[in-house]
Amino acid sequence: MSNTQIMDVTVIGAGAAGLMAAIFSARAGARVLVLEKTPDGGRKILISGGSRCNILPASADYSRFVTDSSPNTLKKIAKSWPLKKQIEFFEKEIGVELAEETNTGKLFPVSNSSLHVRDGLVQEAKASGATMHFGANVSAIEQTDEGWRIEMEASQAVETKKLIMATGGLSVSNTGSDGRGLSFVRRLGHAVHPTYAALTPLIADPHPFATLSGVSQVVSIEAKSGDLRAHAEGGFLFTHRGYSGPSILDISHVVVRSDEEDQPRAVVSVNWCQMTSDEWQKIMTE
Repeated sequence: MSNTQIMDVTVIGAGAAGLMAAIFSARAGARVLVLEKTPDGGRKILISGGSRCNILPASADYSRFVTDSSPNTLKKIAKSWPLKKQIEFFEKEIGVELAEETNTGKLFPVSNSSLHVRDGLVQEAKASGATMHFGANVSAIEQTDEGWRIEMEASQAVETKKLIMATGGLSVSNTGSDGRGLSFVRRLGHAVHPTYAALTPLIADPHPFATLSGVSQVVSIEAKSGDLRAHAEGGFLFTHRGYSGPSILDISHVVVRSDEEDQPRAVVSVNWCQMTSDEWQKIMTE
C-alpha cells in the first residue's frame, strides 16, 4: 500500500486566500487537499480588524494597491474578480452579511465576529469537497515529472498535479505566517522581493506627544520618501509609544521602507480637520 496521497490540487495554507483557492478549485471538480500548519487555520482572520475582521473595502481604489511587481498585472488580477462579486460571495455563499464602517470605508461582518468569517470559509471549503489536513508541517517540496511532491513531518507524503502556495508573509509567526513558505518558493527558483513591515504602527523615540496617548482623530495623511508616497484618510491614534490607527497603518510602509532601504527620510504630513491650507487662509482673513 502506497504511503503517498495523490491529488489534483494541493493548497498549502488555510488562511483566507488558501481557503478560497480550495473552494473554487473543488467547485471546478478537482480533488483538493489543504495542508495547514496550525490546528485550526485562519488565525490571521481571527485577529484582523481587532477580532471583528475587516473583510473588504467598501469601494475599489486600485491606485492604493502596493506592489514591487507590475502594477498593471496587479490591477488586472484585482479586476478579474470585481468587488461586487466578492461581496456577493461572502454574503450569499458564505452566509456572512456585511456592513460598512463609514469612518474607515471598510466592510465588516454584521456579527462583528471574525470567527464567523473563518468558520464560514472552512465549512464552505469542506462542503465544496476539499479535504482539510490541520497540523500538517511541510518539511520539503520538490518538482516531479507529474507535478509536485510534498513531504511532511510525521505524515505521509503528497503528490499533486497543481500546487498553490498561500502561506502568508512574515507578519505574525504564531498564526502560521512565519516565512517558511517564502523559503520554499526561493528554493524552487522563484524571485522574491525583499520583505518589509507594512500596516504597522509607527514608533517615536523620543515621543514629543506622549501626553496625548489615547487621543484619536479622523485625519487626512500623506507620507513621502523620494518616489515612494501614500495617502490615506481615517482614524489617527496617539499611543504611549508613537502613532497608530487605520490612517497610520495605510501609509506606514513608506516610512518603514525609507528607514530600511536607500531612500530619503520619509516626511509625514497630517491634515487634522479635513480643510485645505487655502480654505484655512480664507477663514482666517475674512
